[in-house]
Amino acid sequence: MRRITFDLDVLRTFVTGIDMGSYAKAADKLGRSTSAVSAQLKKLEEQLGMPVLRKEGRGMVTTPAGESLLGYARRLLELNDEAATMVRGAELAGSVRLGIQQDFGEHTLTEVLGRFTRVHPQVRIEARVARNGELMEQLNSGRLDLALAWDGGASTPHVVDVGRIAMRWIGPADESRLVWSGDPREPLPLVMMDAPCIMRSAATRALDQAGIAWRIAFSSPGLSGVWAAVAAGLGVTVRTAVGLPPSLRVREDVRLPALPNVGLRLHRHAAELNPPAQRLHDIVLEALHA
Repeated sequence: MRRITFDLDVLRTFVTGIDMGSYAKAADKLGRSTSAVSAQLKKLEEQLGMPVLRKEGRGMVTTPAGESLLGYARRLLELNDEAATMVRGAELAGSVRLGIQQDFGEHTLTEVLGRFTRVHPQVRIEARVARNGELMEQLNSGRLDLALAWDGGASTPHVVDVGRIAMRWIGPADESRLVWSGDPREPLPLVMMDAPCIMRSAATRALDQAGIAWRIAFSSPGLSGVWAAVAAGLGVTVRTAVGLPPSLRVREDVRLPALPNVGLRLHRHAAELNPPAQRLHDIVLEALHA
């Protein structure tokens, strides 16, 4: 069987195009012409002996082979970049202060901190898991270098739009714990974060527009309290599917109204970050895109 040795530069083009949703945008980001990018993708498909992309509407999507390759390509590029950073930046030192929304505090933060500290063990990281309002207040007052927060309408001068994520109705994994007939005259029990809360507002607005009565059955200042109350059957909540505990699940209930998407943004305190903060900024974006 012929052994294939992938060109990491070609894999980077492949992954960047998928992440950006456009190979024209990828060409611009990578400083290449669109014809050069097309040549790289053709080379990749010739190596594999099968297509990795197919047309869908005006865009391109991965084939089954391309979808399988994508995960491996990300891992190869991550290891390559980690090795390069280690060799060139082993002496990086200092400190960086990161604030992160509670939904990402368990899984994403663990991955980000692990990747960063393996490469830069001399850098001291101060991480704060908090709600949007607190994160933005600390960023604006200079107590955070970076803040990963939901888009609640407030902007800052230095921000990257990471993407948009669907809000979902969340209930207990054991549906027998939640008692609600679905009759719109019977108030739907809600488990919510204390106001003000983007997702609390989205939930009540959607229910009001659908003519479904509701009541706040439980309110908590922290996400862990919300998860516990929903798992116990006190009501349903609205979050994204990010970091969903196994005791909960997304409810696909036609009686519940559709919900909008919510934006996710990575804010910087300053236009120019110190080297540790800039490296952490890049790792956060890489982890979220992956």
